[in-house]
Amino acid sequence: MASETLTTRDPTTGRLADTRQRVADEPIAAKIADPGPLGLAAFALTTFVLSMFNSGILGGAAEPVVFGLALAYGGLAQLLAGMWEFRTGNTFGAVAFTSYGAFWLSFWAFEQFYAGKIPEASLGQGVGVYLVAWGIFTAYMFIASLRTTAAIATVFALLTATFLLLGIGEWAGAEGITKFGGWVGLITALAAWYASFAGVANSTFDRTVLPVKSLKR
Repeated sequence: MASETLTTRDPTTGRLADTRQRVADEPIAAKIADPGPLGLAAFALTTFVLSMFNSGILGGAAEPVVFGLALAYGGLAQLLAGMWEFRTGNTFGAVAFTSYGAFWLSFWAFEQFYAGKIPEASLGQGVGVYLVAWGIFTAYMFIASLRTTAAIATVFALLTATFLLLGIGEWAGAEGITKFGGWVGLITALAAWYASFAGVANSTFDRTVLPVKSLKR
């Protein structure tokens, strides 16, 4: 039906007509929602709950409540957000959300299956190097974030500090540093929630409700 309409209205022949025919026959691509606010929300909520224990605000007896969040929200939901970022062509978002989704899944798996198999004398060192390695990854993602928005860059700057403080605290057995890392983690979660809320609100209201300040040049 598209070819009949094109032939009637446009007598052009040759390559130009063929190109117009292909364009007319192609279906209109569906708009894909921004997966970023979901990834940020999943990261923020899981980080907030875990940081409540790391900071010492809540006692460790209730800490297993984090594991379900780490699996379902911080892990699986954030991993899905990362996969959709690949679809939108956002390399930064794809790498970030997929990686941190995998972080939460690995955290859950470690606590469920492997933590009890590590000797107490080596546990702090093992967890420490694990967290420091994530701090290194986050540090170079922070550099890349300097061409996204100020809101995202703030999250990555704070998260780098959180990972390094927690890692050093675990490695050195310094409870004070670990608790300080927990407090920085709480601030990180709030910054991520802000970035998520801004994404949802600005998209829903179709205007800037909460500024994020673009850093692109």
